[in-house]
Amino acid sequence: MLLLFPKRLSWLWVGLLPALFLIARPAHGDGLDPRILKMEEERIKVIQAVQPSVVAVLTGGGSGVLISEDGYALTNFHVTEAARGPVMKCGLPDGKVYDAVLVGLDKVGDVALIKLLPKKPGDKFPYAKLGDSDKLQAGDWSLAMGNPFLLANDFTPTVTYGLVSGVHRYQYPEGTLLEYTDCIQIDTSINPGNSGGPLFNMQGELIGINGRGSFEKRGRVNSGVGYAISINQIKNFLPQLKAGMDTDHASLGFRLETDDEEGGLVKLLVRQIIPSDAMRRGVDVDDQLVAFAGQRLRSVNQFKNLLGLYPKGWRLPIVYRRVNEKKQTETHETLVRLMGVQRQELSQPGQPQPGPGPRPGPRPGPGRPPIIDSPASKLYKAKDGFANYYFNELEQKRLLEAFRKHGDFRKATGDWALRTTGTLYAGVGPRGKRVVADFTIRSKGAKDRQNDLVQAIVDGLDYSLEPLSDEEKPATRRDPPDSGGLLMALFQYRQLLVHGEKGFVTSFSHGGVEPFYPPREGQSKPDYAKLRVDAEVLRTRHAGVDGKWYFSKKNDETAGQLLGFEIWIDRDEDPCEVYLFDYKDVDGGGQLPHRLEIHFGDKVYANLIVNAWKKEENR
Repeated sequence: MLLLFPKRLSWLWVGLLPALFLIARPAHGDGLDPRILKMEEERIKVIQAVQPSVVAVLTGGGSGVLISEDGYALTNFHVTEAARGPVMKCGLPDGKVYDAVLVGLDKVGDVALIKLLPKKPGDKFPYAKLGDSDKLQAGDWSLAMGNPFLLANDFTPTVTYGLVSGVHRYQYPEGTLLEYTDCIQIDTSINPGNSGGPLFNMQGELIGINGRGSFEKRGRVNSGVGYAISINQIKNFLPQLKAGMDTDHASLGFRLETDDEEGGLVKLLVRQIIPSDAMRRGVDVDDQLVAFAGQRLRSVNQFKNLLGLYPKGWRLPIVYRRVNEKKQTETHETLVRLMGVQRQELSQPGQPQPGPGPRPGPRPGPGRPPIIDSPASKLYKAKDGFANYYFNELEQKRLLEAFRKHGDFRKATGDWALRTTGTLYAGVGPRGKRVVADFTIRSKGAKDRQNDLVQAIVDGLDYSLEPLSDEEKPATRRDPPDSGGLLMALFQYRQLLVHGEKGFVTSFSHGGVEPFYPPREGQSKPDYAKLRVDAEVLRTRHAGVDGKWYFSKKNDETAGQLLGFEIWIDRDEDPCEVYLFDYKDVDGGGQLPHRLEIHFGDKVYANLIVNAWKKEENR
């Protein structure tokens, strides 16, 4: 053993031997030190407590872990791919086999959500508590559980015990899939069959999902380095997975390079940029990216790790700098909508192969029907762009029920009108101008007598829009000028209030949870960290425009209340953003907002106080 150390350190090793002997020496002649026994007992108690939650994914030849009493479980995407369909069989340590169905997919992050069906209605499953993977440090102990080499015929998981070897690791993908960002490196042994299984800390909290490792090439035997997807990354995607989505990871639309300065300082400079929200927010080539998502950037590797934590579509703050023509350094902070990273189908060549688990099979989806003789087949609905639209419809229904508790306007199918006063900022200046603005949505008021007509008088100027007419000019659809399409936005708002999901014939779906930033009056420089609230999202498309609707997810009387919405006249442009405040009761029951703040791009269009709402039922 001494030969493994340099000669100059051998004296230190010899000097430590007496101390090590005293530490290892039993406190009693006939037994171990009670402290060691206590540690063993505590470790065994943790194992016994979490073991019932570990899943053997039989159809996919991998592992998983239950995270809720109603049967939701996490596993790897490549495990569900090997199942060759959305319906599968799973085993639990109680020795029973359960039917299960695919719920949601994260192909880039190699995560999938499945749901096990109880044997009897109302039965509850044992589940693991989600931990905080950001608290992990190299040297922490960890437990990995699963079914390596399919050893456990009774579904009792194999348990391994070892160190967290590193945190915030980045594992490059092949193409765009199976990119392990900000992952946990472990020497806790995992092998083929462990894929999708849990990584626990010593408090029995789920801190990661085991997915890939460094293996001896021919035998696929663990070389002592495994990787787990951090649970904090999964938390960001979990609402989308639960909504049956085939989700995607984020890109900012530009490439960074490191520029080393004198004195050891490092700059991250934008070297390439494509048309994107970042470009619309002013980011350009040679700008320095200083911070992202509230964290100061130190390296390209750290930036990739951070970016991989977030789903496509989220808005997050960035800070960037540039040197202007006067050689002065300007610092800008703004919110940027994140792009997606997927650009090719799984069936194309050159896709990555997964780690310790089975090789992926054909993609489950609309062209691959579920197993028809399984009870889980009833919980599967194919739809392009979704892993399982059945669960998306469940989330839609739940959210709409909460939304209508604040006001059910489904009978108000006639004309709608609102009279407002407030401040118009567009084309006026930072102080704005006091205005009167009246808006009317006339049911079947269009020229064809079949479709709706939106009319407005804003600061004495008349505007008119037939939202469903193909003859409307692009500029009219964006009226009033510099609002991004407020007339269209109000038409879409009435569609949601009156018709719900039936008002959006092209597309209507639950979009999981995203950050939302309601502005505060009089705040010249937004503090995005303080403004941010997490909101449930509905995504719509109607009259040729996309919409995104943000609802309160607080567990109080505001749950389900609409906080605001965004309407895109053109997907390559900024949306019209409408923020809703000051809800009050209106005639006919229910509540409606009495202050609207409208944004377009980085500017405030108007801040309007609603003096009166008028709505009619069609006779």
